[in-house]
Amino acid sequence: MMEATSTPGSLSWRLSSHPITLLTFLAFRSSSLLVYLFGLLFTDNLRSTCPLAHMPIYTVASERGPENVPSLPQLSSVRRNKRIRLLTTHQPTGSVMIFIITILLLAGDFYYLKNIAGRRLVGLRWWNEVDPNSGDSHWVFESSEPGTKIINATDSRFFWLAIYAQPLLWVVLAVVALFSLKFIWLPLVAIALVLTITNSLAFSRCDKFSQASNIAGTAFSSGNIAGNIASNMVGRFFSR
Repeated sequence: MMEATSTPGSLSWRLSSHPITLLTFLAFRSSSLLVYLFGLLFTDNLRSTCPLAHMPIYTVASERGPENVPSLPQLSSVRRNKRIRLLTTHQPTGSVMIFIITILLLAGDFYYLKNIAGRRLVGLRWWNEVDPNSGDSHWVFESSEPGTKIINATDSRFFWLAIYAQPLLWVVLAVVALFSLKFIWLPLVAIALVLTITNSLAFSRCDKFSQASNIAGTAFSSGNIAGNIASNMVGRFFSR
């Protein structure tokens, strides 16, 4: 069992080279999803347990006599106003709080992944620059120099699984919101998809550029080695 758990690349945070960074990264990745799911359950439970949500519009006349009982249209308007007031003061407030908290967590996840987790876990970083002269923006991809940083297999596996799994989960939640007719949550899901897919695409391109640069560097170093060997052989031939 110990040998199985200590295999390089297994999904165990204890094998990470940067456990605090990894755990913080996973916490940001999962917290926004959990808060969103809690918001769905919270608003549904609030609607089902609301004391006036299922209150009938009309009531039976009291025992004081018909002269003291309001007319049915008056009862209807009073109870309708109370029910609307309760639902509009409690449920949207909870939805707004869930919306704000989820947006803050998504923003923190975007920043932490882009500037800290990617650089420490897999040696990758990206940003967007704007040319002050032309006004054109372009993406800049940065990777650690070959040989200067050893990428931990566990960190790399956690990183790529989390970076691709979260957008897929948000797509599933978007489909659920559509089929359950909960259109109030679609703007939040759209923002989450934009932020998570942007990071996923950026780090994917950054990884491709890193692999291409590593291959080019290896080929260049191999060419230098071959050139040194050839020059040494030629020098020895003429020295004879």
